Formats: sequence, C-alpha cells, structure tokens
Amino acid sequence: MLRYALTRGVLLIAGLLVSSAIIFFTLRVLPGDVAQLIAGTQAGPEQVEAIRRALGLDKPLLTQYTDWIGGILHGDLGTSQLSGASVGAELVEKARVTWPLALMSMTIAMLIAAPFGILSALLRGRAGGTAMSVGAQAVAAIPVIWAGMMLVVVFAHWLGWLPAQGFPRTGWSTPAKAFESLLLPAMTIGIVEGAMLMRFVRSATLQAAGQDFVRTAAAKGLTRRQALVRHGIPAVGLSIVTVLGVQVAGIIVGSVVVEQLFTLPGIGRMLVADVGTRDLVKVQSELLVLTGFVLVIGFLVDLVHHAIDPRQRQEAD
Repeated sequence: MLRYALTRGVLLIAGLLVSSAIIFFTLRVLPGDVAQLIAGTQAGPEQVEAIRRALGLDKPLLTQYTDWIGGILHGDLGTSQLSGASVGAELVEKARVTWPLALMSMTIAMLIAAPFGILSALLRGRAGGTAMSVGAQAVAAIPVIWAGMMLVVVFAHWLGWLPAQGFPRTGWSTPAKAFESLLLPAMTIGIVEGAMLMRFVRSATLQAAGQDFVRTAAAKGLTRRQALVRHGIPAVGLSIVTVLGVQVAGIIVGSVVVEQLFTLPGIGRMLVADVGTRDLVKVQSELLVLTGFVLVIGFLVDLVHHAIDPRQRQEAD
C-alpha cells in the first residue's frame, strides 16, 4: 500500500507540474496587455513599459514561470496585478462559498443516484424502471444553466421557499442563511450530476446481477433480487467510488456556471471576472487550485480503490 501511495503521489506531483506549465503558457497566448489596461488608453509607451517592468512582465516567460512556481512552493500564490491583493487570501475567502457548494452538490447527486439507480435496475423490464431510466437520460441532457433557471422559477418565484440569488454578507456567521442561499445552486448541479451518476449506478447494478457470485447465491435458495441486494449491490460501491472521482471535475465546472447564475461570491465567479480583466497571476493561480483539487480527489479515490479492491492490490504486488 505504501509503495502504491508513493507512486501515485509522484504522479500527482508530476500532474500538477504539467498542469501548471500548460496553464501558464496557454494564458500568455491570449490577446491583451494587462500593463496597457492598468495604464489606461491615454498612457504613453514609456508609462506602459514602466508598469510592465514593475510587474515583471519584461522578464523571459520561463523566468516568470519559475518565479511563480517558486512562490507557490513557499506558500505564496502571488498578488493581483490590478489590485495588489494577496491571491491566496482571496482564494481562501472565496473557497468558503465554492467548497461547501461542491460538497452539497455531491451529496445531493449521491442521494439521487444511489437509491434510484439501484431501484431502476431492480425494476428492469417494468414500467417504473423504464420511467426512471428515461427520466434520468432526459435530466442528464439538460444544461446546468437551464436547470438552474427552472429551479429559480419554481422554488424562488412561484413557491418563494428559497432565495433566487446572492450570499449573505455575514457569510457563515449566519449559517442558516448561508446554507439556504447555497441550497438552490447545489440542487441545480446535484440533480443534473445525480441523473448522470444514476445511469452508471443502474448499469453497474445490472452488471453485478450477471456475476457468478450473485448466481451462486441465487442457487443456494435466495431469490434473484435477494441475491442482488445482499451480494451484488455491495460490489457496486467500488465502481461508484471510481466514478465519483470523475464527477468531481463536472461539479467544479458546474460551480463556475452556477456561481454566475446565482451571483455567488465563489472561486468560479472570481475566475470569470479575472479572465475579463486579464489579471493573469490571479487567473493562473485560481486555475491551478481548481485543477489541483480535482487531481487530489483522483489521488484519494485511487488510494481508496486500492485499499478496498483485493484484485488491484494483487496486480500492484
């Protein structure tokens, strides 16, 4: 286990380095000049050049990249080129909205996917199972932004149960209001992601039903449904753990869209605003944090998968 964890840890670090290089050099290809933006349209070339030197933009790209990575290794994500504020401090502030939103979205997705996916498989061939399967396909095809608009219409405007937009200025010091403001955005992501995950749970459950150990249990006197519930469904959990790691990326992307729609002050909304102002140091650090989060989740999923799957441990040995 230790050797596997070390190997995966090295791959995680390599993945972060490759991602950081791709993010940094790709952003430098984008048109626009932050020095010109800061100086204003009336500034002369000398003023623009002075700002460029002050920001370190006159250095070779490789030097700028190594300076950025060196700062990160010392716990410094840099400072905003426009405001001069610490990127790390601002990310921590915004993360108080984004990470709870992602966690709530994942919880809602699992609460939908696990029971309805298994029930849909158990009812295969019946009207109820077919209806759930078709419904999951239809919901999974809905764009997140459209799903959010429909939920706003129903739960905010028609029923008046939940706020349509915003996050309390007092933040999590008023937890009930903060939770309430995140519930509708989390439902938006959770319902769509849950429908996608439900299709996988249904497929994995049906696949487990055809395994030898389920047929053996049925041959010993259990009904096919009892054999599937007692022996097949626990085996499905392993597959769900793997898919959950992949779904995290979808939830992060969904958070960027949903934070815009619901005007939530999270990392996604900050990222969109910073791309618009070409604040490259902030954009590259925000993208690296989001990428790193997905990679770390994948790393943890691999460790869990390795720990609970004896076949993978045998292959590693």
